[in-house]
Amino acid sequence: MMLQAQTPGQPPQPAPADRPAPGTPPQAPAPPREAGTMMLQAQPMPEPQPLAAHGPGKDAGTMMLQAQPQAPAPAQAPQPYAQAPAAPHAGPAPGAGYVSPLPASPTHLGHALASEWTKIRSVRSTIWTLGVMAVLVLGIGALVATAVSTNESIGATPPLFFGFFGMLLGILCVLPLGVLVVSSEYGTGMIRTTLTACPARGRVLAAKALVFFGLTFVVTTVVTGLVAIMDNALLCDLSRAEVTGAEWLKSTVGVSLYVSFLGLLALAVGSLIRHSAGAITIMIGVVLLPFVLSMFMLTDSLSDLRNFLLGYSIPNQITVMYGSKFPFVDGGPSGWEPLWIVMGIAALALGGAYAAMRQRDV
Repeated sequence: MMLQAQTPGQPPQPAPADRPAPGTPPQAPAPPREAGTMMLQAQPMPEPQPLAAHGPGKDAGTMMLQAQPQAPAPAQAPQPYAQAPAAPHAGPAPGAGYVSPLPASPTHLGHALASEWTKIRSVRSTIWTLGVMAVLVLGIGALVATAVSTNESIGATPPLFFGFFGMLLGILCVLPLGVLVVSSEYGTGMIRTTLTACPARGRVLAAKALVFFGLTFVVTTVVTGLVAIMDNALLCDLSRAEVTGAEWLKSTVGVSLYVSFLGLLALAVGSLIRHSAGAITIMIGVVLLPFVLSMFMLTDSLSDLRNFLLGYSIPNQITVMYGSKFPFVDGGPSGWEPLWIVMGIAALALGGAYAAMRQRDV
């Protein structure tokens, strides 16, 4: 089949099959058709020829497409659809979740304790604060005992009482360390790494408290034990009071427990405030402010408040732990009561610190 396009103003060209053979008389031309018409003529199938494009030398504007006959392809029998064998399922069972190829064990409090122990023993603040505390307690205790030993008698004052003067200054070194155990991580941003490694915030706070309490208690017990031995050796002959085992226990282990729980109170305040300077200032005020305020309450109308502040101030409670009290104080705790008081206050403060750590972001 051949398509021929007629150009405007040009008579239609006959198809190659309609051209007269040589020597045949010419036929009358076909009547002219209107410009722009297309004529479709059915032509007999010529011999198969390759695809040819007639250029201007042949019939201009005419392009003939000839289809080549193809031999029919042999029929093939239908092949059944073969499915590839399914590969075995190599992933975890449904609902099993991700399984790490690395060996892992569930974390516990021991891991947090090891981490906090590494921190507290690798920073310079621990060495400086506990070192200065030991020097102050031992040095002042030795100086006071040496000065008092020049007297003929110290009356009914127990020999172990004179360790109080060095411990009162030593507390001022323990409190900053308790604050820095927590607040330093908030200041440097290390607390984000700590809580990422151990998201259980109660475990983190418990590990910090246990490590700090254990280290402070051991160091303070050693220092107070040495001071007690030195004071008793220098002053036992000058005192009429007999030093019993209970007084030895309270002047060494009891005082160390009291100082350690006071440090825990500082740790809780540091966790609540999250600022080192502010928390240290608050703790120094807790230790010294009630005693200083009571010294200015000289009127009779404030006598009850003055006695309360003096009796429950930190300096007087330490004096009670050493087996005595200030002579101008009426009332106040006695025996082991200062230890129970500071334990209760530290427990409440730690509970508040735990609640705040769970509610607040880092």
